[in-house]
Amino acid sequence: MLSSISKPFESLLRARWLYHVGAVVLTFMFWGSGLSKLMDFNMAKGEMAHFGLNPPALFAVLTIIVQLGGSLLLITGSRFAWLGAGALAVFTLLTIPVAHRFWELQGDMAFLEKMFVFEHITVVGGLILAGIAAELRRKQAP
Repeated sequence: MLSSISKPFESLLRARWLYHVGAVVLTFMFWGSGLSKLMDFNMAKGEMAHFGLNPPALFAVLTIIVQLGGSLLLITGSRFAWLGAGALAVFTLLTIPVAHRFWELQGDMAFLEKMFVFEHITVVGGLILAGIAAELRRKQAP
């Protein structure tokens, strides 16, 4: 009985479109942020300066490239999807000591920043799995 129930789900999980939907949703925070920075570059430079990243324009450009480029590689499921997932994962981990220094804070702010760190680590796990899924799909494609 379980086999007959799981058949439609197996088919759904193999659907190419579902991979792309999942990748779009997983990378939303990256491409959303990258597009926002692209549309308001002065804001992007201000954000970089706020976190002490100098020169701010260079860090803003690099951030946009990683966020949009990594997202695109992963969403398209290209041969280099693993690279996009890896770049986004490293970027996400690097934001922790730059922007989410909960260990320097106290009270509610420390708790909030620690929760952001937990979410970032969870996203890194999702990116690892997405990179693996993209590579497996690519190798299984006709």
